[in-house]
Amino acid sequence: MVTTGLRPGRSAVLRLLVVAMALAGALLGGLGGAAPASAHAALTGSTPAQGAVVDHAPGQVALTFSEGVAMGDDSIRVLDPKGKRVDAGKLRNLSSGNVVKYGAGLLAGLGNGTYTVAWQAVSADSHPVSGAFTFSVGAPSKTTAAVPQDKAGGGLVGALYGIARALAYTGFVLLVGGAAFVVACRPAAALVRSVQRLVVQGWALLTGTTVAMLLLRTPYTGSGDLADAFDFGGLQQVLVTKPGAALVSRLLLLAAAALLVAVLFGAYARTQEPAGPGEEPLDPAVAERQRKDLTFGLGIGGAIIAAGLAATWAMAEHASTGLQTAVAMPVDVLHLLAVATWLGGLAALVVSLYWGPPVERAAVRRFSRIAFGSVLVLVATGIYQSWRQVGTWRALTDTTYGWLLLLKAGLVTVLVGIAWVSRRWTGRLAEVPAGEELSAEADEVSGASEADAAGADEEKDGAEAAEAEAKADADTEVGAEKAGVGVAAAATTGATTAGSARATRPASGGGSGSADTPDTSGTPEDAPTPDASEASADAPAPDPTRAAQLARQQAALDSAQAKRERDADPERRGLRRSVLAEAAVAAVVLVVTTVLTATEPARTEEAVKATSGGQSTAAARPQALTVPFDTGGPHGKGTARLDLSPGSSTAANTVRLRLTDPSGKPMDVPEVKLAFTQKAKKLGPLPATLRNEGKGRWSASGVRLPVPGQWQLSLVVRTSDIDQVTEIKNVKIGS
Repeated sequence: MVTTGLRPGRSAVLRLLVVAMALAGALLGGLGGAAPASAHAALTGSTPAQGAVVDHAPGQVALTFSEGVAMGDDSIRVLDPKGKRVDAGKLRNLSSGNVVKYGAGLLAGLGNGTYTVAWQAVSADSHPVSGAFTFSVGAPSKTTAAVPQDKAGGGLVGALYGIARALAYTGFVLLVGGAAFVVACRPAAALVRSVQRLVVQGWALLTGTTVAMLLLRTPYTGSGDLADAFDFGGLQQVLVTKPGAALVSRLLLLAAAALLVAVLFGAYARTQEPAGPGEEPLDPAVAERQRKDLTFGLGIGGAIIAAGLAATWAMAEHASTGLQTAVAMPVDVLHLLAVATWLGGLAALVVSLYWGPPVERAAVRRFSRIAFGSVLVLVATGIYQSWRQVGTWRALTDTTYGWLLLLKAGLVTVLVGIAWVSRRWTGRLAEVPAGEELSAEADEVSGASEADAAGADEEKDGAEAAEAEAKADADTEVGAEKAGVGVAAAATTGATTAGSARATRPASGGGSGSADTPDTSGTPEDAPTPDASEASADAPAPDPTRAAQLARQQAALDSAQAKRERDADPERRGLRRSVLAEAAVAAVVLVVTTVLTATEPARTEEAVKATSGGQSTAAARPQALTVPFDTGGPHGKGTARLDLSPGSSTAANTVRLRLTDPSGKPMDVPEVKLAFTQKAKKLGPLPATLRNEGKGRWSASGVRLPVPGQWQLSLVVRTSDIDQVTEIKNVKIGS
């Protein structure tokens, strides 16, 4: 099979280009994955409620979620104040209709005190979620219950899973888009080695990351321990889940895709290559029928496999849950196919323009039309998905998902603008003459072909080489040049077809345009000139290996000259640059898309805010407040500095308070009080008992704020019997 070979340096550059597009997304995906995965299913309610104080111990704890979740018997754990597990260890499915609700029964005879509920689940879109809260029986108490500090899907395992997700998207784009470019836009690209490597590397990337994600599912949704990736018992449990079934289906489809790739770059590529020297060409009608049959088969089979691969994402992620899933999943498949066709085809065009023979104008125009159609599909499906996941105009600016969606829309707009510039360059291209598009391939393999010809006609080549060497010795002024030309001719003139092809090529590296090369076109091959006969009697037989080496050098010179002529074309140079800019922006779009699929949809985030007093459940972090005060009496001015850590609704907090006068010296006062209120949940005021630790210093431990969100801090400072002030500050408590 004729292919366009790459020099070692160019091959390395191509690999870097292919992998860079993937690793750009992987890097940001890894940075995002190092943090806990965004919760796509939200806890919207519980019985008992977070922070509630009940008179008697309940018979069960029930949790309500915003969407479907997968839970097991160990998914809900209830711990008493001493950290002992007091649930029955059996999950209860309390769901009915559209209400997603699960519970766990409690043991009988529970005493008073504060109980901790820790839960973990896998949302319907395959992302792990977890959380914890407390409730009290009789009255709140101190608790030593240990709650996991890391969220589900976080840590090293979360980072690795995020990288694998980004690389999987990249592999899908390169595989599907690259193959579609060959079949639909430029069949001759089936012979181009750089395009072959692009598609094959896309297949390998998608296959490898799918296996990695399958192994990482157990620790990703469970313990978070990387060693559990090789827990085959856990792997068996993963296989029966929806995400596990989707990943296995993807692997089966990739096995079928491997067969199609082999046909694409095997039988299909052979229909595109010209007949070699000494080969009898196929009947044009038969060759055309073969090409049409293979194109039809590859097109239908490839479309089915590509749609199946896209469906493995649609059936396990955002589209599979929420509103209108029956419509959302097919729309998501179309969206992914449009992305792959556009961006993957763009990558194939880039490597064709930089590491291949001249690209025909017709091929570029075909891709331009297909890319335009893909953009229309992207816009239509993107609008529907945006409405489904965002819901309101306000959510576009009030949620992380909305901001990412606006960023993606802006990048796509930039990408369309650059594509318009590329279309203008395409309109200026001069068409590549018939047959010239494969000249680079012929040059790359001409050395091997010429070596074969030299071996087949060794005796005849020896005589002609001797003639060339004799003439070189006679003419000392141009001897070196004649020797080079004569030896190269010795390796090629045995095949009339190869000789005539080189004679018609412009004189760029020793062709027929040389004034010193003797004209032997009218001399029969078997009738050497008298001078040549005399020289052959004394000259040694030429070395076939040396002749083949010189032939390869000549082919390399011709190929380099052809590339210089091609690169000198300003239209093609402009097209290459604009397409490269498209590919760079496309890589960023792919990164944002990957992050977007791992981000909590705006509808869900709004629902979480509604259940947490209008505030999103951000991660817990220490809070530091500076509160100026003035009681109005003598020495009544000062500043309170308050530190609250860890700032969590699921753990006991510690408060440290310092009072200073205007000069910055510690300030002692007769009385200071501190309390917290959550008005949205009608909780509080919850007082914090402060202990004096010296002049101007107080502290309180075991401060529990059971609900995440915005709390009001009330600080009362009394400097005399009648001088007192109350200062109010807001403090944000995380989960």
